[in-house]
Amino acid sequence: MQIDEAREVRTTCPYCGVGCGVLAKVAADGQITVRGDPDHPANFGRLCSKGSALAETTDLDGRLLYPEIHGRGTDWDEALDLVASTFSQTIAEHGPDAVAFYVSGQLLTEDYYVANKLMKGFIGSANIDTNSRLCMASSVAGHRRAFGSDTVPGNYEDLELADLIVLVGSNLAWCHPVLYQRIAAAREKRPEMKVVLIDPRRTMTSDIADMHLAIAPDGDDALFTGLLAYLGQHNALDRTYITAHTTGFGQALFAASALDLAGIAAATGLGEDELARFYSLFAATAKTVTVYSQGVNQSSSGTDKVNAIINCHLATGRIGKPGAGPFSVTGQPNAMGGREVGGMANMLAAHMEIENPEHRNRVQRFWNAPTVAEKPGLKAVEMFEAVADGRIKALWIMATNPADSMPDADAVEAAIKACPFVVVSDVLGETDTVRHAHV
Repeated sequence: MQIDEAREVRTTCPYCGVGCGVLAKVAADGQITVRGDPDHPANFGRLCSKGSALAETTDLDGRLLYPEIHGRGTDWDEALDLVASTFSQTIAEHGPDAVAFYVSGQLLTEDYYVANKLMKGFIGSANIDTNSRLCMASSVAGHRRAFGSDTVPGNYEDLELADLIVLVGSNLAWCHPVLYQRIAAAREKRPEMKVVLIDPRRTMTSDIADMHLAIAPDGDDALFTGLLAYLGQHNALDRTYITAHTTGFGQALFAASALDLAGIAAATGLGEDELARFYSLFAATAKTVTVYSQGVNQSSSGTDKVNAIINCHLATGRIGKPGAGPFSVTGQPNAMGGREVGGMANMLAAHMEIENPEHRNRVQRFWNAPTVAEKPGLKAVEMFEAVADGRIKALWIMATNPADSMPDADAVEAAIKACPFVVVSDVLGETDTVRHAHV
């Protein structure tokens, strides 16, 4: 490839959930360099070590440079014709629920949208799910239970405006380094800002914390349920907000009062003095942001943990305001984008409900689609169980490697290997999933 002059392209880092803006410069000789985009609202020019090394990933070693059928190089027309004809034949013989898409938070929002539209509106099944299910399902369910939709009521600027940041189940320094840098920079400007880290381990993130609560694993639910009771006992509730914007508060507060401080200490592994200091600090600080991540989400009680956190913010009216709110940070750059456009088995685009006939009708009319799925499809784990037992006979995997990343990965790989027809969209020619692809 010959390039006459250097050019710079705006793009996005594909690694963690921060979504940092990147300026990639392609020199006349083809050499690529990257730097942070100073105008991007996520990072304002900052990049972590992974983002700074993006140029090293642009070589062609191991790249899949053209479509393949059974390992044989081919052109796009032949490959896509085979995919279309095989999926059509499978649907004709076995019905729309015999096919599935397994997609990824690595996809662009537009790709997510089209894949979701194809499956739910033109194939007529909701068998499309995503690897975001593995990290964000608890947060999705918690948001829907609290707000009626999967909506994150905050933004990155809130981290710099807050007087108290509570980090729960998040090693921000390693997993979302640029957000960590933004908080560190804000603290330099406002040393009075406080940071509390809630994590069983002492991680690098504890370097920025004024208080580290080394909670027992799965103690978060008890911790924040206890906090709700404390807020009620110490006149720290926003009664006006509660009356105007919530339902069921009385029952929630009654349930939260079941444990006393000693019981909460036993459930969390924390000392009563630690609990009292944290609860007092939270109650006294109006501008509080609670950032939670996979330590909360990836738990058998993850949804309850999410709602225990959200309830404390609803009870104090600390939500939807600058510098205040519960804030879920994701593991992939477009997990939220996929959720926005309905790229999961149990929802429609724009946070509409697949079980709601009015929502289905609205989506079908907007899409001008011949049909729309009427019931939730198979979620990630269920989907690969259905591949294994033969219910799913044609599977399209996009921008992810489930043979490595799914729970019980060996069983998942065996299921993919035995599936009658597998399509994999990937940039790499050799992965544990790609090697089982027919196309």
